[in-house]
Amino acid sequence: MTCCVGLVIHQERALAISLAVEAAAWLESQGHIARVPASDTAAVAALAPWAVPDEAFPEGLDVVVSIGGDGTMLRGVRLASVSRVPVLGVNVGHLGYLADVDPGDWKAALTRVLDSDFDVEERMTLDVALIDGRGIDPQPRTALNDAVVEKLESGHTVRVAVSISAQPAISYAADALIVATPTGSTAYNLSAGGPVVSPRLEAMLVTPVAAHSLFGRPLVVAPDEVVRVEVQDGAAVLGVDGQHCGHLVAGDIVECRMGAQPARLITFGERDFWRVITTKFGLGSG
Repeated sequence: MTCCVGLVIHQERALAISLAVEAAAWLESQGHIARVPASDTAAVAALAPWAVPDEAFPEGLDVVVSIGGDGTMLRGVRLASVSRVPVLGVNVGHLGYLADVDPGDWKAALTRVLDSDFDVEERMTLDVALIDGRGIDPQPRTALNDAVVEKLESGHTVRVAVSISAQPAISYAADALIVATPTGSTAYNLSAGGPVVSPRLEAMLVTPVAAHSLFGRPLVVAPDEVVRVEVQDGAAVLGVDGQHCGHLVAGDIVECRMGAQPARLITFGERDFWRVITTKFGLGSG
């Protein structure tokens, strides 16, 4: 059976580029279809033969292969979520929490995927809505890691009021406020002092960054609740999985809820999250 495989790459890593060119040519030699977003090929001319417009990239895909680090994996998940196809991560980054196939193993891994010899691990996502003076921004935003409301000006804070399922919860004056998934618990949330949470748990983590108050603890929120963050004072920006999504002023609201569609990550056997954590941080007893 002919499969359509989308390739998403880290545009600034030579190894990612060479692997993508090799993988695209190999796929074609095996009778499959390779596809690369035009925004990637604009920076990497060698991939131009497989370019399609970004908006057409998800159509008809059977699988997405991310070649890069976890940032590339997040982009692959965002592109794949439109058509709910699974994502295979080839790690040419550093830590690689999400992309766990080594560069030398890409062909063996992709062969297994094309033979339907793989498992899919579903991860909770966030649906993020921006509500300003004009109403709800219709631009859909899906996060695998987090949504962040962050101060715009150095030396200032942003004051935000957090409500949970329409009930006022707490206000923070802070450098930023993170709403993270369990997958995102090992990203910005971790560096801000938030808890590490197993991705098998469905929850939202609300974590302030450098809170200017006596209470600056994270909150853990149930997946069926809605986290609403209103900017009360200060200029801020909204970031979703590290992507800038607009400036915020007093009165603007960011609303986060459990995503309608989970991310679907390809695995070969059960992924041992806690082994990954101890390995990446060198926490083993030895």
